Amino acid sequence: MLIKWNNRDLTPANLNSWLENFWGRDLFGDVAVASSTPAVNVKETETAYHLDVAAPGLDKSDFKIKVENKVLNISAEKKVENEEKKDNYTRREFSYQSFSRSFTLPDLVDTHQVKATYSNGILTVDIPKREEAKKTPQLIEIS
Repeated sequence: MLIKWNNRDLTPANLNSWLENFWGRDLFGDVAVASSTPAVNVKETETAYHLDVAAPGLDKSDFKIKVENKVLNISAEKKVENEEKKDNYTRREFSYQSFSRSFTLPDLVDTHQVKATYSNGILTVDIPKREEAKKTPQLIEIS
């Protein structure tokens, strides 16, 4: 079976791609978000762990970060409500966005020194390692 769409053959081989393109875009052609859970990059250095959370469109006050029982929980919630009243109608629009991510922390981190910053849509969380966990080169003497 061969279907034509947009002057292209729509075969079973490219149907999946067509469906992703069709459903993955909103009415104005912008790419829709496939998931409400943001991507997180985790980097380990000799002195700390660094997490970068891609969360554009939020404010610093939308985030809640806590460490409890060696689990780091990063969550955010944003509510936007607009109301317009005219003589014979009222238009109300609202949106709601939230997410929560949890990370089990290793024993070697200092949970009391966790720091976070938010800039240009990226939440950065720095989790320092305890002094005894930092890697220091050890020379072994040959006898």
